Amino acid sequence: MPGIDKLPIEETFEDSPQTRSLLGVFEEDAAAISKYSQQLFQAMHRIYDAQNELSAATHLTSKLLKEYEKQRFPLCCDDEVMSSTLQQFAKVIDELSSCHAVLSTQLADAMMFPITQFKERDLKEILTLKEVFQIASDDHDMAINRYSRLSKRRDNEKVKGEVMEDVYTSRKKQHQTMMHYFTALNTLQYKKKISLLEPLLGYMQAQISFFKLGSENLTQQWEDFLTDIGTSVQNVRREMAGEVDVMQQTIQDMEQANDLLYMPDPDPSLVPVNRNLTRKAGYLNTRNKTGLVSSSWDRQYFFTQGGNLMSQARGDVAGGLVMDIDNCSVMAVDCEDRRFCFQITSFDAHFLFAEMPSFYWQEIAARVNQSALEAVTPSPSFQQRHESMRPSTQGRPQAARASSVSSAGSETASPALSVLSLDALVAPNTPIQFDIISPVSEEDAGQAKAAGQGRRTNPFGESEGTPAEESEGSILHQLFIARFLGCMEVRNADSSDVIYETMRQILAARAIHNIFRMTESHLLVTCECLKLIDPQTQVTRLRFPLSSVVLFASHQENKRLFGFVLQTAEGRVDGRPIIVCYIFESNNDGEKICDSVGLAKQIAFHSEMDRKATEKKKEQDKAKEKQQEELSKQKQIEKDLEEQSRLIAAFSRPTPLATGTDGQFLVLSNSQSEDSDAGVEGREKGESEA
Repeated sequence: MPGIDKLPIEETFEDSPQTRSLLGVFEEDAAAISKYSQQLFQAMHRIYDAQNELSAATHLTSKLLKEYEKQRFPLCCDDEVMSSTLQQFAKVIDELSSCHAVLSTQLADAMMFPITQFKERDLKEILTLKEVFQIASDDHDMAINRYSRLSKRRDNEKVKGEVMEDVYTSRKKQHQTMMHYFTALNTLQYKKKISLLEPLLGYMQAQISFFKLGSENLTQQWEDFLTDIGTSVQNVRREMAGEVDVMQQTIQDMEQANDLLYMPDPDPSLVPVNRNLTRKAGYLNTRNKTGLVSSSWDRQYFFTQGGNLMSQARGDVAGGLVMDIDNCSVMAVDCEDRRFCFQITSFDAHFLFAEMPSFYWQEIAARVNQSALEAVTPSPSFQQRHESMRPSTQGRPQAARASSVSSAGSETASPALSVLSLDALVAPNTPIQFDIISPVSEEDAGQAKAAGQGRRTNPFGESEGTPAEESEGSILHQLFIARFLGCMEVRNADSSDVIYETMRQILAARAIHNIFRMTESHLLVTCECLKLIDPQTQVTRLRFPLSSVVLFASHQENKRLFGFVLQTAEGRVDGRPIIVCYIFESNNDGEKICDSVGLAKQIAFHSEMDRKATEKKKEQDKAKEKQQEELSKQKQIEKDLEEQSRLIAAFSRPTPLATGTDGQFLVLSNSQSEDSDAGVEGREKGESEA
């Protein structure tokens, strides 16, 4: 091909500077070709990847259109016209997907294969020959350098021959490598044009074939179909525009009509109250008990239906019965944290609501008796776990009892409770402790008196006998917020009923004596103990060894209440262990705290079992070592006895005589005799082993 420069192969042997300079130009050209080919390869690879993605996406679209008739939309009825139209589209798109798949195959064969071959084979061959030529050139220079430094003395003929042989081999290798390198660089000028033109030719031929295949599939029938679909889309668009105009006008009318109702306190003269409504609905805030003396307000949607008050949570399909309001009384009450409060009171429950003025409680009051009952302070009931044992009240639905508010007044004890023999759980007239009395302070005071003036007391209330790193080695550390309600001594710790009965008595005693103060602490659960820590000073108020905690449970209905039973090692006069039940209220779910305590006891149990197993193994190892030592001593004693008996036998044996060369007898020494005996014994031993 004219116009292409070549490297002179015939000048490779001389290896002149001009040839090397021309070689450098060709190497720069090869580097530029490699860089440009890499960029072109990336661009064509993006085309190939995009075509594959387009083919896969087209096939997925066709598949989804075919599955439209299997879909069940909540607001769409069976539209046969829409389904058949999408099926026609799915058929067309499926044919187009096949065309795209064919185009992807043609691009892989006609476009990507040639440029990949040029990149992976030809350009890498140039780089390999360049490295080989550089190595051969360096070897030739080193051989020439050695030859130049040869000595002129004749005694170096052997060395001279080796050097000349090295020069011959390196020069031949350089010449051959250089010729092949020049040939590859000259050929690269032709391959460069082929690698640029052949992929582009394959790309254009594949696109032309794709367009021809598409034009054959998209006939006049499909063009008429697409025209009809376009007309239908325009009709739907005009219908949608008309509907949007109607809804916008409705929005404007509603905004003007309800402008006065946006105010939280509308003027009754401008917005008159309709007292002829048979049904009222709206949002109310109802108060729920969250603790012993604390409460929270929940916003729910309420409505009247017949003589019932119904509530419906957001997202629910239907409402639930709250109470029957035909036999209730309604009265306005004052609340410190809410406005517009009123109270609905029945014979076994009462509800307290805070409303927006738009929901007029007088509408409900018109349907009930106007006689008001006194407000009853709600007290928590802890006997609901026996609700199934109580006789049902005639004419009252159980839904009112399951509501979020507390039952009013005092409830009579169920006859089923007597079966439980509560006296067997908690002794009558047992004193209750309502506050935490840390024994640490008393111990510190006693230590300070015993130490006198020369000893400092611990200002943080921690005893010196407890190490600071007591819980650092524990693998479980969980911290909870707990409020101490009280503790009292119980008779046994056989079941969770002990904790439930203790909860009932402590809360009843708090309500009777108006004790509302609770000590808040941090409850730390570890594998060794339970700690009550002061949140502000971080002083340990109480510490319960985990091994002494024999029972723990949370309340079945009020999940914030939990307790545990502690059994101490010391006994009273009669020798019976002291069993104390502690009751707490937490911000979290009490079951989580009980689960944490249970996990800690499991970990402690497994740790104790592992410790015992390790100690047992150590004892077994020591016994084995002692046994080995005894065996070694016994073997040593036997060996010594055997050696002693052999020596005694050797000395008691008569001195052997030997005949000399001159016919005379020679007297052997004891050492020679022992050596001869050892030789004989060695031979006998070897024969026995053989």
